[in-house]
Amino acid sequence: MPIMASVMEDPTLERHFKGHKDAVTCADFNPNCKQLASGSVDKSLMIWNLAPKARAFRFVGHQDIITAVQFSPFGNLVATSSKDRTVRLWTPSIKGESTVFRAHTAAIRSVAFSHDGQKLVTGSDDKSVKVWSVHRQCFVYSLNQHTNWVRCARFSPDGRLIASCGDDRSVRLWDTSTKHCINCFTDYGGSATFVDFNSSGTCIASSGADSSLKIWDLRTNKLIQHYQVHSAGINSFSFHPSNNYLISGSSDRTVKILDLLEGRLIYTLHGHKGAVLTVAFSRAGDFFASGGADSQVLMWRTNFDTKSYQNVLQQNCRRSTPDPPPHLSDIHPRVPHLHHPQPTAIHISPKVADTLSTDPHVIELGETIHNTTLLSGRTRLTPTQAAANSHHSNGLPARHVVSSGVERWTGEESTGRADLIAGSQTGASGGGRGRREEEEEERGQTHPLEVLSGHPRGLNSTLRHIVQQLDILTQTVSVLEERLTLTEDKLKDCLVHQSRILKDVRASGERRRTESEETDGSSPVLFT
Repeated sequence: MPIMASVMEDPTLERHFKGHKDAVTCADFNPNCKQLASGSVDKSLMIWNLAPKARAFRFVGHQDIITAVQFSPFGNLVATSSKDRTVRLWTPSIKGESTVFRAHTAAIRSVAFSHDGQKLVTGSDDKSVKVWSVHRQCFVYSLNQHTNWVRCARFSPDGRLIASCGDDRSVRLWDTSTKHCINCFTDYGGSATFVDFNSSGTCIASSGADSSLKIWDLRTNKLIQHYQVHSAGINSFSFHPSNNYLISGSSDRTVKILDLLEGRLIYTLHGHKGAVLTVAFSRAGDFFASGGADSQVLMWRTNFDTKSYQNVLQQNCRRSTPDPPPHLSDIHPRVPHLHHPQPTAIHISPKVADTLSTDPHVIELGETIHNTTLLSGRTRLTPTQAAANSHHSNGLPARHVVSSGVERWTGEESTGRADLIAGSQTGASGGGRGRREEEEEERGQTHPLEVLSGHPRGLNSTLRHIVQQLDILTQTVSVLEERLTLTEDKLKDCLVHQSRILKDVRASGERRRTESEETDGSSPVLFT
């Protein structure tokens, strides 16, 4: 039996992946531990195969920045959300097929599967949280109490709750059966940027643009841990499957690793040359990934989780009491406290570029689209010419890509810059398509997507008009839904008030009748 190390081993940089042409905004591991997905400001989804020297796939279809990505629980689907107001479901294979979901009327900031893989939850700049059916490929219902952009939304492990957060500086907890907001945490100094449940569903953590990270116990709705270890806003975090650790990525260019049982910062990782926009543990917790404004995806080997998960559970069982107070992983925490950066934290500055392989060969699957056509419930892409691979997708020089990409991802872009980017895209298109097709013909490859060409411009215009009308209809339904809810609440209040009045009237009548009877029965009798 191997002897377990008594001292933590440092996390190590395992690989880096280069292929995105702009800031990496999101990343997620396939549950089968064989693939890593990432989305970017360059509008593409990359699927990286983790085997050495394996090919990578680039999926193109979104017309704007990809803001979130997540594998389904079984790994057979990948969901992406985008500022183009759509959600796409992809098959992570050479086929490159995708299905488009539309219901939001503004940029979508997050997408996540329920733990049974049957539903999706999204958060959007239209201030709503929406739930979708994966099997029926349709919108199911909307949650509408946020008063500003919704940055993130997640299902609880049992699917009974949804947590969401946003620019209204609040974290909301929703009951999926009643569709009601059952709790709201509002003590944030800025936007709430990210929220998620731990693997047991007993706690939620939320991060803020004010660089704070808070953990709440859902059994008592109390704040049990509060960390202030970054020097800039936190963009993303991820719980280790054991719930013992948490990693966070920040605009201060670092990844921090927290020991939740000890309640302290244990590692600071310096690997990115710009803001760290996304971090994610693998499902087993043996690896974690980080992506940032430097267009890189770094994959790290965890190493520091030297304790066996089963041993931790056994220790927890021994420590638990019949009526335990609020805590993480059945271990009593320290009182809520503020964690300041500690000089004892280990700082790691990786020097190695890649320990396993050179940059993987990337296979292009699809082109940037301007229109979609629905055939038999499936979306087929109508491609247009894209820029040559040697140019950035937004047509800007390399030294300007990082700053503009991050600003566009966080929603702070100006109209003038958006116009410049649109113009650059138009000017850059052309020339690259024919060269790539010739290369594919030489290799004997065919384009994996069915290409629909020769559509008249009138049809394209009609399709755009239909999509616009559907957006307006969706917004109208959302408003009507909210008004109906308010009307129902007012009607309930009126019925309750009327019932109280009737009870008061009846009680008053009873009192008068009783008083009258007592008066009649107590008249004086004169004796002579």
